[in-house]
Amino acid sequence: MNATFFGDMLQTIADRGRALLERTLPGRLDAGTRSENLVEECEQLLTGRGEASGVALARDILNQYAALTIGPRIAFFEALAGRFGPDQARLTAAIAAWQDDRSETTTAEIHLAAEPRRQELFRRLNLAPGGTAALVRMREQLIDAMDHRDDLVAVDSDFVHLFSSWFNRGFLVLRRIDWSTPANILEKIIKHEAVHKIRSWDDLRRRIEPADRCCYAFFHPALGDEPLIFVEVALVREIANAIAPILADKRESLDPERAKTAVFYSISNCQRGLAGVTFGHFLIKQVVEEISRDNPRLSTFVTLSPTPNFAEWLRRERGNEQSIVLDAEDRMALENLDIDGWWQQPDLREQVEEPLMRAAAYYFLHARNPRGTPVDAVARFHLGNGARLEQINFLGDTSEKGIEQAHGMMVNYLYDLDYIERNHEAYAQNRTIAASNNVKRLVRTAPAELVPVAS
Repeated sequence: MNATFFGDMLQTIADRGRALLERTLPGRLDAGTRSENLVEECEQLLTGRGEASGVALARDILNQYAALTIGPRIAFFEALAGRFGPDQARLTAAIAAWQDDRSETTTAEIHLAAEPRRQELFRRLNLAPGGTAALVRMREQLIDAMDHRDDLVAVDSDFVHLFSSWFNRGFLVLRRIDWSTPANILEKIIKHEAVHKIRSWDDLRRRIEPADRCCYAFFHPALGDEPLIFVEVALVREIANAIAPILADKRESLDPERAKTAVFYSISNCQRGLAGVTFGHFLIKQVVEEISRDNPRLSTFVTLSPTPNFAEWLRRERGNEQSIVLDAEDRMALENLDIDGWWQQPDLREQVEEPLMRAAAYYFLHARNPRGTPVDAVARFHLGNGARLEQINFLGDTSEKGIEQAHGMMVNYLYDLDYIERNHEAYAQNRTIAASNNVKRLVRTAPAELVPVAS
């Protein structure tokens, strides 16, 4: 049963359910006579109609929601937060029953009663034709509304909880993207490229058509031809330390038979409504295995990754008189970063390189956010996927964006198939960062209380 057939079947159920609703509730779904608002319809959906009428009602709710403007949309989110939390009466009764009899049955009832009602609401809305895509869009709009709105965090957490199950790796399909891929998918690749902007169709063609370039995307059956995440790959002789040669308009193609290294130089998420949903770990391992089947001569698999949070972190360290990362000499040298075009002047580059490399190594190995994970979002992704921090590249990206976000720094994460699972487990359980000796030697000081750095 393919996704199209299943979608058509849901549409048929919804149409028949709508007819049933109109017979049982005359005028109920006519826009001119509708008297109940969207939130009341959600309450009705949770009361438990038959499945056909439930699918029709879910479709009606999503259609009404899609027509909301920003104000009513935020009011709807507020209602989700305030009116669709756990059933307090049921939860209180469940706790009392558990206190009298601490059995598996009463424990299970506490678990069920503690679940917010909006989670079941989202499940039922998901039954509507196109329900999954509509809910992903809804969560994207919720993210937009969440600035300075802590009262909506619980709603967002419920979305992430459900999406983590609905979009786990077991449901994802990996597909090769090439010049024969339908144009509507290629347009989405151009639109969602978030690391190195695709400037034109010719630029896209240079990235996916040559024999030494390839692209893979993950799809979910419920979203059809909407890619979730895609990876761009360059086949080269050795580990790449700069992005410009890879993206050059005029370059000499390499015979894939002579390539020893696959460089993952761009990984982009396409669905903002799925931000924070990991899709499970080892996604890159799956791409590595796919490439290896087509190119058995490849022996090294690395990324060439941006460091989008580095410049902001370094700015704070430079302003911190008690910083253990930078000494007075480093601070003085790094003042050159404030000079326009410093990377184009050999004497300034020389003064900046060593302190910048040391600071970057500390940043990747030891800088932590309040949750105890690496500050760098790209690092969290690759370390969680079992990679090893292999190399830090000075002026790997001298584009305007690269200089602004990272002072030109890029890094290589190595995916060694023999160690991916071990690295992942060490990071997941102890936040241990696998790193090469070359990177570790760059750090002059390291706080003893931080998590260890593995080889």
